[in-house]
Formats: sequence, C-alpha cells, structure tokens
Amino acid sequence: MPGVVDCHAHVTQSTYDQFELVTAPLSARYLQTADALRASLQAGVTYLRDAGGADAGVRDALVAGSVPGPRLAVCIVALSRSGRHGDGGILGPGLESADDVLGPDYPGRPPHSVVGAGGLPAAVRGVLRAGADWVMIYASGGVMSARPGSPDFQFGRSELTAAVAEAARYGRPVMMHALGERAVEAAVAAGARSVEHGLGLSERAAAAMAARGVTLVPTLTPYRDLAALATTGLLPGWAVDRAEATAASLTETIAVARAAGVPIALGSDARHRTRHGANLAEISQLRRAGLTAPEALLAATATGARLCGVGDRLGRIAVGYTFDAILLDEDPAELRIFERPDAVSGVFLGGRPVLAHPRLPASMTASAAPPVRPVPDGADRAAAGPRVLPSGPATG
Repeated sequence: MPGVVDCHAHVTQSTYDQFELVTAPLSARYLQTADALRASLQAGVTYLRDAGGADAGVRDALVAGSVPGPRLAVCIVALSRSGRHGDGGILGPGLESADDVLGPDYPGRPPHSVVGAGGLPAAVRGVLRAGADWVMIYASGGVMSARPGSPDFQFGRSELTAAVAEAARYGRPVMMHALGERAVEAAVAAGARSVEHGLGLSERAAAAMAARGVTLVPTLTPYRDLAALATTGLLPGWAVDRAEATAASLTETIAVARAAGVPIALGSDARHRTRHGANLAEISQLRRAGLTAPEALLAATATGARLCGVGDRLGRIAVGYTFDAILLDEDPAELRIFERPDAVSGVFLGGRPVLAHPRLPASMTASAAPPVRPVPDGADRAAAGPRVLPSGPATG
C-alpha cells in the first residue's frame, strides 16, 4: 500500500516527564529526534507534517541524507497566546516558569508566544522567515490545559484572519489546533487549511468545514492514551473527568465530520518515545471511531497527501507517482494489524528500500544510493502548499 502520511506529530518530543524536560540538554533532544524520525520511517510513515518543534535544519538534514527519516514538512513552532495553552510553561506552587520546556529556546528559533493584541501576524512572519512550510496556531486551549474549565478561546476571529492572510502572502497554509464549536468555526472562517483535533465538533461547524474543504486531523490515539491514564490515579479529579468525557466524544466527533462530508486525514500526535514508530496505530483508531476500513486507509494516504499539498505525486501507487510504499505480510482486514509494531515488513522511499523486506532481491539492496542534495530554496514548493521534498531517496 502507499506509504503513510502522518499529518500531525512532534518528532522533537520524547517525554512527558517535566524533570527530564528541564534537564535534558538540547543536543540530547536532537539525537532523540533522529531516533524518532528513523522509527517513524521504519514503521511506514513516508511523509510527516510536524506540528511544532522540528525546524528547517531538521527537514533539510533529511533531504541531505544526514539522518534517515520520512519526507518532512515543518511549522518550526506552534503560535500561542502568552499565558495560555501551548506557551511551554510549567505551573505549580512556587515553581511557575515561563521557560519553554517542550521546545527550549536556541539561536534562530522564532518567538512562539504572542503577548499583545495584534501580534499574531508578526509571529507568522517570524516562523516563515525561519523556513516554515506551514503555520500552526493554537485557536483554543487543550483538553489538559493548566486549569479546569472549558478550553479557552485564544485569539479573536480578526486576529486569526489576519494571520492566515499574512501566511497566504508568502504562499503558506495554516493549520489550527481547535477544540469546541466556537474555535472550530473561527478557524474555518479565518481560512485554516486543516483543523487539528476538532473535539466537540458541531453539525454547523462540520458543515462549514465541508463547504470550504477544510480537513479534520482528529489525532485519536493520544486521547485514548489519556483515558487509560485516568484509571491509574495519577490525574487530579477534574482531569480524570475531562479525560473520560473526551474519550467518550471521539466517536461522535468522527460521526459528525463523516456525515457532513469533511475530509479526514491521519494524525498520530506522536510526542513520546514509545509512540514514535507506533504512528500507524491511528489507522485502527480511525476504524474503531467509525470510519470504514477503506476510509481509514485513505485518511492515512491519499487524503493526507492532498492536505499536505503533495497529492499529485504521493499517497497513491500509480503511474507517475513517486514510489513511497509499505509492505504488509498479512491482510489488514479490520486494520488492527496496525497496532502491532511488526505490522510493516518493508518500506520504500522514492523507490529505494529503506526497510528491506526479507524476500526483496539482493540486487535491490546491495548498493547504497548517494544522498540527495538539497534543492535550491523555493524550487520545490507547490504553488500554495508546503515544501515538497524531491522524489529520490532521502536517506544516506
């Protein structure tokens, strides 16, 4: 089948442990990123849209063949309102910190936290100057925002619209994290290309998404993981209630989107070392949440490729398409095979085997191809889409 397109992951994140986050050197994080990229590729992800953390240097290192990994589109950092969800702080009595623990600062990293009203377009220009393929904006808070209550609305509609217009000036699309009807409707009205998560999707919001061709990237797996964590006693009471309510809403969110004809693309939201390489489990989660098996497979391939602006060359096995493909030794049937770490037994990237199947002829694996050199800046960009990596091998 075609290689999987993961439209939402965080390859630079490997842990939720706050002590590890504040003590791990930046060099260790980037070596862990290399591990995450390698694991994702060998699991069958041949194109990945990173939703915050990976920068242009990581993307270009893959093009140069410095490290093995999938084709990569980056947004550098996700843009958030200061003091709101996604600002990277740690909260606790006497331990409040404005430091970015999820994505620590480093020379050349653009600001991601918007302080004043009207500052969002400037933040957009910052990530674009840093080489972003996409702009990622938190239009709402998250399920596990720091304090109880409904996810907050982080930016006004006019701010979101101005940000999308600024990105469009440079030919870059916008993805928006949005939970709840109000945030989803604001994201759609502003011109977002995709809505990330989309929990609490209403019929009215779904109709607006379908009318404008906005894709939903629901990221079901981490919410299932959170629901399992709610049974361990590690979460406070309000968080347990929210985690359980969130898990119960997943099927309804998919049903509302599917009934309205909203395009649905796979996003694993992998951000832990145990989840990088388990990206394809999201295919099974989409099936369990109500998609048919063909719909779930399309969400993982052609629909994701279309969203990422590479649907004319990736996401299908057909004449004229780049041969990014994975091999399975069993019929996926109800798709539960993708929950197994050994589900994929072979991976091709640009026609080159990067995970050689045992039955692959030795002549196809005997010699290593030279690494792909980076193309001139801008030469491989789609008219209104993200950076597209060349069709040749992306590994050394």
